[in-house]
Amino acid sequence: MAAELGRDIFFNGDGMVGAFRFKDGHVDFTSKYVLTDKFVAERAARRALYGAYRNPFTDDPSVAGTIRSTANTNVVVHHGLLLALKEDGPPVAMRPDTLETIGNYRFDGKMTSQTFTAHPKIDPTNGELIGFGYAAKGVTTTDIAYYVIDRGGHVVHEAWFNAPRAAMIHDFAVTENYVVFPVSSLTSDIERLKQGEPAFAWQPNVDQIYGVLPRRGSGKDIRWFTVPTNGFQGHTINAWDEGHKVYLDLPVVNDNVFWFFPEYSGHVPDPRSLRQAMTRWTFDLSSNSPVPQAEIFTQTMGEFPHVDERYATRPYRHAFLALIDPFAPYDADRCGPPSVNAFLNGLAHLDIATGKSERWLPGPTSSVQEPVFAPRSPNAPEGDGYVIALVNRLDERRSGLVILDTQHFADGPVAVAHLPLRLRNGLHGNSVPSSELTAPN
Repeated sequence: MAAELGRDIFFNGDGMVGAFRFKDGHVDFTSKYVLTDKFVAERAARRALYGAYRNPFTDDPSVAGTIRSTANTNVVVHHGLLLALKEDGPPVAMRPDTLETIGNYRFDGKMTSQTFTAHPKIDPTNGELIGFGYAAKGVTTTDIAYYVIDRGGHVVHEAWFNAPRAAMIHDFAVTENYVVFPVSSLTSDIERLKQGEPAFAWQPNVDQIYGVLPRRGSGKDIRWFTVPTNGFQGHTINAWDEGHKVYLDLPVVNDNVFWFFPEYSGHVPDPRSLRQAMTRWTFDLSSNSPVPQAEIFTQTMGEFPHVDERYATRPYRHAFLALIDPFAPYDADRCGPPSVNAFLNGLAHLDIATGKSERWLPGPTSSVQEPVFAPRSPNAPEGDGYVIALVNRLDERRSGLVILDTQHFADGPVAVAHLPLRLRNGLHGNSVPSSELTAPN
């Protein structure tokens, strides 16, 4: 099995949820493994049972047909539950107060898709959770299942349709009236899986694809747009609609970022050749043209964006992200060769209206993880609050949690929680008010 032979990627690690709680000038930290079916079975067997990332053909026969998800990508809190998410299986419900695992979760059994996105969106006005699953009928299928879930956790809308190709759809975007699906150029093929090849392969000569669907539309209402230049679509920043136009902001890179999913030939681009553009796509639903308009709205480069969630799905002005500054110094003598996320070397605050940005760099021996935003108060203006992020102190092999005041962003942290240990690089997280952390009985 690939896992036993050491031929796996970090995307397949067991999920662990970390929680920082702020109260009365103190910070408490807790972390627990997500007790997925995979985790429980392998711990009981005291050996690996599940094989390579998203490849069931490499599994031990004893676990055939079981849920393979490691629930390691993102966490959201909705209707009193913490949902640990990975896009190759259903959510895993946990208690938000204790991080105790409850189990696989299908929204009262109404979610029929085999998979659910790691990036569902919450509408700030009505509390709806909007999500989808790709490869919804099994690995490498083109089926997409789309869901709207009310604030009580009940599925109130479901639509099924097929993507133009079997490909990774890691993130998506939601507006007041539409959803947008970026279909990547990382494609999957069941015959390659059977041969033990990686779950995805980069296709260098295909178009970018975006699907636009009304929020309460049926599968026949999906409209596909194509961009005749290839690109690696990053995490969505935000989206909104005005009249017959839908706007989507996200970073796009000119070539394959995931070196562990090479082309069929095995080729991966030189990292120095990669160029990112913060792109605004405009989808004109009144036009017959399948090509959206593109605009570069800032020269700042970065990833793992967050907005003030009170302005999600609507026109917005402020965004916060992990900065990519190729000219920032890195101390290889003290830190060794750059690690996977060493290129995330600062935090940035984008003013979407002007295209300008503020930045803070933690220094040549540090890298950052995904920042989240917390408003100063429930009624604070957009973007007025705090940015919270983990910083990897690479030379000291420890982690710290920094808090920046958005009114004085470039001045750096107003508070730091020094951890006496090194946390592994995580993927995604969110800030949640304490009022939402009480689990249902």
